[in-house]
Amino acid sequence: MWFQKQITMRSQTQSIKRIVKSVHALISGGTDARVEQAKTTITLIAPTDFQLKQVDEILKNKLAKRNVDVRSLEYKDPDIKLNEARQLVEVKQGIGTEQAKKIVKLIKEANLKVQAAIQGEQVRVTGKKRDDLQAAIAMLREAKIEIPLQFENFRD
Repeated sequence: MWFQKQITMRSQTQSIKRIVKSVHALISGGTDARVEQAKTTITLIAPTDFQLKQVDEILKNKLAKRNVDVRSLEYKDPDIKLNEARQLVEVKQGIGTEQAKKIVKLIKEANLKVQAAIQGEQVRVTGKKRDDLQAAIAMLREAKIEIPLQFENFRD
């Protein structure tokens, strides 16, 4: 079983397409609000700071509807000029080494019959019994972890 934090690019791309439609529908009257997407960054662009916040709320709502946790977004400081406000939003991928160490430490302190190991941007948890693995998942869901986790099981 793997614990990882990875946003699928497909769900992100589909969400952005729907956000663009919502932006144009909700912010009317000839405004130039828009959302642009690069690989792992989203750029929110609006004529004013207030409209930028509206576009941000639409972004959060649409991502939440597609089960993408908004904790995986890292907001940069908005760049506000006279005629345009811009904000970069970075979609974080993977578990950092510091967070991975915390997860491994939590699992070891729980005295479960599982072993945890850091593998790149993932934490791999192995155990003989499925019940032990499910107990580890339940324990991590209750723990106060700042990042959203996805649980994948490669055992058939």
